[in-house]
Amino acid sequence: MSKGKKAGRESQASEDIRPPVQDAGEAGKDGNTGPLSTKDYDKAMKELHIELVKMQEWVKHAGLKVCIVFEGRDGAGKGGTIKAITERVSPRVFRVIALPAPTERQKSQMYFQRYMGHLPAAGEITIFDRSWYNRAGVERVMGFCTDDEYEEFFRTVPEFEKMLVRSGIVLLKYWFSITDEEQHLRFLGRIHDPLKQWKLSPMDLESRRRWEDYTKAKEIMLERTHIPEAPWWVVQAVDKKKARLNCIAHLLGQLPYREVEHAPIELPQRVRHDDYFRQPVPEQMIVPEVY
Repeated sequence: MSKGKKAGRESQASEDIRPPVQDAGEAGKDGNTGPLSTKDYDKAMKELHIELVKMQEWVKHAGLKVCIVFEGRDGAGKGGTIKAITERVSPRVFRVIALPAPTERQKSQMYFQRYMGHLPAAGEITIFDRSWYNRAGVERVMGFCTDDEYEEFFRTVPEFEKMLVRSGIVLLKYWFSITDEEQHLRFLGRIHDPLKQWKLSPMDLESRRRWEDYTKAKEIMLERTHIPEAPWWVVQAVDKKKARLNCIAHLLGQLPYREVEHAPIELPQRVRHDDYFRQPVPEQMIVPEVY
């Protein structure tokens, strides 16, 4: 067991923020610990959005297939980062997949089967808001899979991901790491905010009680599925703004894209006809202007 793991369990203040593999590296260690102002955040995000559009055009042009997996504790900020990534790009290129609980039929299928239909084709970027790693996390902790199914997952997932990479898919896996205290504060914020209460499910509340069980499951998952073909990247996510910026910047760095040249765009002249008159909209069809 690594010293980082042991200390993390003893303090119970935060989870180990590094995959227990030497070449995993750390995310977000820029030496700047102060909070970002809204102005600085918006400026940095605008620059990253411009680069994301360039990357999108390159993915379409080169016919790349990109699959991004987002995992982490409930309340870790995965959804906010995904929204930040997709805010200014095409939903026909960036497809977000957030699957519900499996049906009885899907439970009888090969475990990876329901995910495979959502993998990217040429010119697409698929973002999984939780993925096949449900088996290593929530299914394990909540007892939704057997010990044999759990072990079979770890035997199969490295080969599954190697197969994806061999088929030409760029596979990126991000784990969003927050502290025990930060998750507690975010859950309280959701409880007291009517705009966020919908985010709290009974499963989320149970995950709060089982913090240590999820920590152990996460440590095992990172250790057993951090492979050279598809390594894990850990995003330090206590600061939401920095987490989003750092994750997007890292994502951009994983794809060697370049700007695609386009012909200059010229707005055509509108065709006008002397016998055309715009008809007024009937009053009863107009939405009342209450603002």
